[in-house]
Formats: sequence, C-alpha cells, structure tokens
Amino acid sequence: MEEEIINRVANSVLQVFDLENYYPEGERMGVDISGWLWEGFVLREKEFRDALKNHNWEQYSGKYIALFCSTDAIVPAWAYMLISTYLQPVAKKIVQGRVEEINIQLYQDIINSLDVTEYEGKPVIIKGCSRKPVPQEAYVMATQKLMPVAKSIMFGEACSSVPLFKKR
Repeated sequence: MEEEIINRVANSVLQVFDLENYYPEGERMGVDISGWLWEGFVLREKEFRDALKNHNWEQYSGKYIALFCSTDAIVPAWAYMLISTYLQPVAKKIVQGRVEEINIQLYQDIINSLDVTEYEGKPVIIKGCSRKPVPQEAYVMATQKLMPVAKSIMFGEACSSVPLFKKR
C-alpha cells in the first residue's frame, strides 16, 4: 500500500523570508583615493582637485562604488564629499568604506523600505543559505524588521530551523 507524500511545509502558514530575493544586481567597485594623494599620504588641495577634474568618471557608470583610502593617511571629510560630487551623476550608489560595506548599505536601504504586513501574525523563517553574498548584518536587520509583526521567527530551512523569537 503506497501512501501519498504530503508536503507539510507547503501546506503550513510558515512564511519564508529569503534575503537573496532582494539582492541588488550590479557591479561593486572600490575606489582607493590614495592614488590622488601626494606619495599616497598627503592631500595637497590644488593637485587633488586637478586630479579629480581630469579623472575618467564614466568608468564608474551604473556601478556601486565604495570610496576608501588604503594608506594610513588622514583624509579630511570634504575630500570624500568632493569625490562623491563627481561620482553622483554616474554611479548607482556611493558609500565610504570597503566594497563589502556596499551590500550592507544596500540591504539597509532595502529592508528599511520593505512592507512586511504580509508576515503579520505568521511564523516566519529567515532562509539561511544563499548563493549570493548576503551580508551577515542583513540577517540582523531582517530580524529587527520582522519582530514587530511576526508571530515567531526562525532561522535556517524548514527542515532544520533554529527558533529565534516568539511573541508572548
């Protein structure tokens, strides 16, 4: 006698929240400003401004850009601000920091703008595995976003999840 296999997960009210579904496609690129500093350490304003004015900014068109300095130079805030005025017309997004920080900023923007009403009063599992580089910080952000609405939150897969939160 053969019994029909029933997918209990598909039939449950359990909602899967997959951060990979929100991954923004596009090239990420770091821009090291030390190349525009004298000997990589000293910002000479006139030379710095001239270097920026003569730089090919079109190469950053449509890309996510991380501005950083690879040396121990003390760079004034206005220098990053000035560079961003050249990048703003061509880049998708600009962050100050390393390339890894681009995804953190992108996910922060995405998660902050999400409408999570569909998870109201339901058990939610935040999917743990992804093929795309979802930053660990995004999981913390998602948890915070879902806590006010979800009945419970788990992490992992439906077959092996870790309980994190349950409304009392």
